[in-house]
Amino acid sequence: MTEHSERTHTVVDSPVGPLTLVATGGVLSGVYLRDQRHRPPEHTFGAPDATSPALTAAATQLAEYFAGDRTAFTVPLALSGTPFQRAVWAALCDIPYGETVHYGELAARIGRPTAARAVGLANGRNPVSIIVPCHRVIGASGALTGYGGGLPRKTHLLNLERHTLTTRV
Repeated sequence: MTEHSERTHTVVDSPVGPLTLVATGGVLSGVYLRDQRHRPPEHTFGAPDATSPALTAAATQLAEYFAGDRTAFTVPLALSGTPFQRAVWAALCDIPYGETVHYGELAARIGRPTAARAVGLANGRNPVSIIVPCHRVIGASGALTGYGGGLPRKTHLLNLERHTLTTRV
């Protein structure tokens, strides 16, 4: 394995349960919830490493997010996916904190207005939960549809962001 493909991980506690943080080549490449749909097998996470600068930075930023002290993440990411998936994930990062968009709107934002279903599939494959805010995508009716970590976690994340915004005013 080359230095650029070496993977390490750590597990941190959060209000939505344990989060497994994964770094590839020293850059954050995964944030996985327990029992998350499309969660890779544990053996692919690499060796445990609670001292990795990338994982420590991600853990700190996530703790700040859950405390209501952070509304944007700055930790560098190494996202592995198809060009379409990466376009969707980049568009997710443009959804403002505390706001939601529906799948069709996200599809239009990436120039693929008829690809709402494909956007949903790419959204579900997001390897960096919370930091790449796939929880901010909802159904066209406004219903909380689909979240790889489960709807109770999606509800928690959206409520946290709304509460943070209303207490900062």
